[in-house]
Amino acid sequence: MTAHPLRLDHLVISARTLDEGTQYVADTLGIAPAGGGAHPLMRTHNRLLNLWGGVYLEVIAIDPHAASVADGGAPRARLFALDDPATHARLERGPYLSHWVARVERPKRLSMWQTQYPQRIAPIVPMTRGDFTWSLSVPDDGSFPAWQGAGDGVLPSLIQWDSARHPSSALPATEITLKALKAVHPQAELVSAQLRWLGAAHLLDLQSTDGAAALVAQFETPGGLRTLK
Repeated sequence: MTAHPLRLDHLVISARTLDEGTQYVADTLGIAPAGGGAHPLMRTHNRLLNLWGGVYLEVIAIDPHAASVADGGAPRARLFALDDPATHARLERGPYLSHWVARVERPKRLSMWQTQYPQRIAPIVPMTRGDFTWSLSVPDDGSFPAWQGAGDGVLPSLIQWDSARHPSSALPATEITLKALKAVHPQAELVSAQLRWLGAAHLLDLQSTDGAAALVAQFETPGGLRTLK
């Protein structure tokens, strides 16, 4: 296990469009994500919602206005499995909590850590959005992180911010607090072993299931306890 336990950075709501994802969050939590912007390299865009304690919620979707490969756009697969036909089929049923991202803080360097353990950590991709810059672990095929074939969005992507500010510091304050992040996975033992190795097991309540992998987040809001899944 890493000597530097990770922190929760943000949660990811995948959606067919930003408007659909924004409405889902607004209907559930009582406040709509806003702001955000485009990720030119990944041809995606997002909206954000601040949570208590330096954590935020991201709604992400394919950017229909991004340059295509033929127009000189980035040829790589989009992150968070957004190019996967299985993801497209799932999104036909509506936006959902697809993933979470854990923060690697200095003095640990994410790029060096990945170089030391390439079998455990996906390649590191430099990314930008406006004046924010960061490094993110993204498999070459755009899939979710996995360990020995187990992942499905339950294992976190890793992020290290290069900007002086964290996005949460630039977002309007809310009275919404993440109470619990939970998951089920049919290969829970494998996922749990990788979480312990990363130093992220304390961030997720993981249980075994005979069904499909899934994430659930519970929030304290001014309107009471609310759940995104």
